[in-house]
Amino acid sequence: MVKIGNIELPEFPLLLAPMEDVSDPPFRRLCKMHGADLMYSEFISSEGLIRDAIKSRKKLDIFDYERPVGIQIFGGDEEAMAMSARIVETVEPDLVDINFGCPVKKVVCKGAGAGVLKDIDLMVRLTKAVVTSTHLPVTVKTRLGWDFDSINIDEVAERLQDAGIKALTIHARTRSQMYKGEADWEHISRIKNNPNIEIPIFGNGDIDSPIKAEEYKKRYDCDGVMIGRGAIGYPWIFNEIKHYFKTGEILPEPTISQRLEAVRQHAEWSTEWKGERVGLIEMRQHYSNYFRGIPHFKEFKRRFLEVFTLAEMDKLIAETDHFYKEHSFAK
Repeated sequence: MVKIGNIELPEFPLLLAPMEDVSDPPFRRLCKMHGADLMYSEFISSEGLIRDAIKSRKKLDIFDYERPVGIQIFGGDEEAMAMSARIVETVEPDLVDINFGCPVKKVVCKGAGAGVLKDIDLMVRLTKAVVTSTHLPVTVKTRLGWDFDSINIDEVAERLQDAGIKALTIHARTRSQMYKGEADWEHISRIKNNPNIEIPIFGNGDIDSPIKAEEYKKRYDCDGVMIGRGAIGYPWIFNEIKHYFKTGEILPEPTISQRLEAVRQHAEWSTEWKGERVGLIEMRQHYSNYFRGIPHFKEFKRRFLEVFTLAEMDKLIAETDHFYKEHSFAK
């Protein structure tokens, strides 16, 4: 068992990464259904919460079926981070997570996300501001450092633990790498085996298959893994990994019918949360991911992009399912 404060997770838990414009409640619900053990909201600007920005407030929506679930915040001002932590506490998540890892320029330029990697003292002050402002467990997600010449994760891990965080997730890339190149998990292994580190250490980066999850589990000795891009359009990855851990068997890939059912569920929950028109428009980014590698999907994708009602969606899903069954494609 892995504990984050008073939150109990199974041995070697699988976490869904917080991803902007991806890990909203409908997608989190799918991932929970398919085996995710802990999930996070999309990251939320502390300044946006304080300004009462509608988009930021909407991201605070969490539901009991998701639990345990954390809300992730980011920012570069101590007072704003403290105030936003108190706002977050009012919706009663299971934990608060701080984003010190987002490499996107518009975040970094504000001295937030991975931008804080340049100033560990500020990172510690921001963390303490959040820890002292909430009774909830506080966790952090960060990167190895700003670039290869300034990898500082060893100092960061110890100092953030001293500041009161209850778990640390490390994306095994620097900010300068963005999402390119291979993640270097040797740093995660070193942090995990530091005798001064007592909090759970989760690894993130490049986990896209059960075999790789098993390999990294054995090789790097972390307490669990966080999966981001590997789950986009493929929520089945969580149960596939768990099944492989338990049996050593690779589950067959989801069938066309199962992929279509996931799309239908995702669309239904998206419209419940956002309204039918907006929900279906925002679903458009997901279709290519759900049907990646599927033959002859290009024409169906065009039609999915023209859907504006759930009734149209159900009709198109039925036609698509019939087409693939009739032509007996392998997938």
